[in-house]
Amino acid sequence: MPFDMALVSAALVALIAGATRGFSGFGGALIFVPLVSAAFGPKVAAPTLLVIDTALTLPFVASALRACIWRQVAPLAVGAVVAVPFGVLVLRHVDALTLRWALAGLSIVLLGILVSGWRHSGRHGLPTTLAIGALAGTLGGAAQMSGPPVVAYWLGSGQPSALVRANLFGFFALVTLASGTAYVANGLMTLEVGRLSLVLGPAYAAGLFAGSRAFRGASDRHFRLAAYWIIACAAFLSLPLFDGLFGR
Repeated sequence: MPFDMALVSAALVALIAGATRGFSGFGGALIFVPLVSAAFGPKVAAPTLLVIDTALTLPFVASALRACIWRQVAPLAVGAVVAVPFGVLVLRHVDALTLRWALAGLSIVLLGILVSGWRHSGRHGLPTTLAIGALAGTLGGAAQMSGPPVVAYWLGSGQPSALVRANLFGFFALVTLASGTAYVANGLMTLEVGRLSLVLGPAYAAGLFAGSRAFRGASDRHFRLAAYWIIACAAFLSLPLFDGLFGR
């Protein structure tokens, strides 16, 4: 696919990813990283999303930090921050195609857990909570996809959608700081990342605005269904089988 068409496809992906992130508080990476990776590779796609999302979600983060419950967020965030450097090592050294298959497979497994109706009491011990956070941090460092494990954890506890969304913004704010530091230390913040961020940023911003407005009228049921569809569509479209649609 010609380079300009790859950019057009990536901009459309950024628009959809931004709308998803604005509505649910997560899911932007599930859509953006696998699909943009098909045209530009994971080592460019993941840092690009970090730059765009960090710059554009600051207004959402400010309000979420006041609304989230820190005793729920903090243990998961600690586990994630510690594990982020391992995820960055995975991004640097694991074959891109292998990584993409693994991420798609994990998304499908987590979707199956959610759709099964699995619930938990929310009273897991600290080691379990830290382990879930560590899995999220590894995925965040490798592909900015730290959302699915914590989404499964919080939705599994039956919490209201507004609280889940606020907790996610608070959690991502902390994990983003760790990921950004690790990306800089490992030389992943390149000129190509900067250029692509400038090109795709406006589309992502438009999606964020539209998604956040749509959330205001959403019920808990609609939020849960949207979360399922986000994970399902992202996992399906991110399979390397469909690379021809997105630039390779």
